[in-house]
Amino acid sequence: MTTLYLDTFSGISGDMILGLLVDLGIALDSLQAELCKLPVNGYRLEQKQEKRHGIGGTRVEVVCDGGQPSRTWSEIDAMIEASALTLPVKDTARRIFRCLGEAEAHVHRVGLDEVHFHEVGAVDAIVDIVGSAIGLQLLEIHEVICAPLPLSSGMTQGSHGSIPLPAPATLQILSGQPVRNAGSGQELVTPTGAAIAASIARFGQMPEMAIARIGYGVGGWDLEERPNLLRGIVGSQSLTSGLEYDLVTVIESHIDDSSPEWLGALIDRLMDEGALDTALAPLQMKKNRPGSRLTVVAKPHDAASLARTILLESSAIGVRMYETRRIKLRRQSATVRTRLGDAEVKLIYEAERLLRITPEHASCQQLAKASGRPLPDVFRIVTATANRQFGLEE
Repeated sequence: MTTLYLDTFSGISGDMILGLLVDLGIALDSLQAELCKLPVNGYRLEQKQEKRHGIGGTRVEVVCDGGQPSRTWSEIDAMIEASALTLPVKDTARRIFRCLGEAEAHVHRVGLDEVHFHEVGAVDAIVDIVGSAIGLQLLEIHEVICAPLPLSSGMTQGSHGSIPLPAPATLQILSGQPVRNAGSGQELVTPTGAAIAASIARFGQMPEMAIARIGYGVGGWDLEERPNLLRGIVGSQSLTSGLEYDLVTVIESHIDDSSPEWLGALIDRLMDEGALDTALAPLQMKKNRPGSRLTVVAKPHDAASLARTILLESSAIGVRMYETRRIKLRRQSATVRTRLGDAEVKLIYEAERLLRITPEHASCQQLAKASGRPLPDVFRIVTATANRQFGLEE
């Protein structure tokens, strides 16, 4: 499995990611050829070799030749969806743009469809986001891991005037993710960079792997206190039969005096707060009382807050926590167009071999309600359509 580790000692931005991908071996012409599948004109990509504190890397700039239209999030999303880009690239780019759009909508207190990306900023965001999705596919990256992001303090200038650092949209995007104090007054993490990292990567430490190559994406500033670079380390993890692994924290508690209604609400709350999985199992406890074992699987950086929720939202007075290694098949989200409407599915892989396709229950439930068809029928229709689309038909 090929892993890209993002070493964000000087932050992350859209242009730094593009520069890193090119420095890691993507030809600029190949990147531009794929970007031409979008109906966006009036810009060009410029590649330069530059140094920061004596360390060389690649700088890629989006240079606009003239005026650009203002574009809404919904217009950009529809444009990407209707393009000739590959389905994985479209899915990744749309997921990143939605992350960015939802953050902007929250900050400006408007609906998602009202979010505007103005003029040059819209082109920058489109090229940075779609280009990142293209580059990851061209490099055949299976997993991206990102170091905790360094956030700055102070003020910077936005389209609406002075705004605090980190930018409100950046902070919203990174809600629930691990961050650290950068000790800098410069904007090291941009909203676009944050959206890309939060959408394509899991946050954590560098994994055990055999290093294959190292690249540097160069940022626009030449900072005194640090080299303004995004370092990417590509390597392979030795896995059995194409399986992936990561580290998770398991939280457990035995509960014998909570109302079933409370426990049901607790499960919903834990999932809303970022738990990867939750389960309740019956057990016989001391004094022959029936009880439940609550088990929660979480990302390590979410474990403490989830444990607190358990203690506040149930009768539990203690929890057990331990980290464990999780072995899993690779999964990828996708959308298929059926005769009943669009449906979300999960593509399940062993390395690069597609094993099976699983319809998402919530999506099928919506189609069943809208069409009046039984839910099992909808599952069969979505499965058959997805199998045809992705070549799994026998």
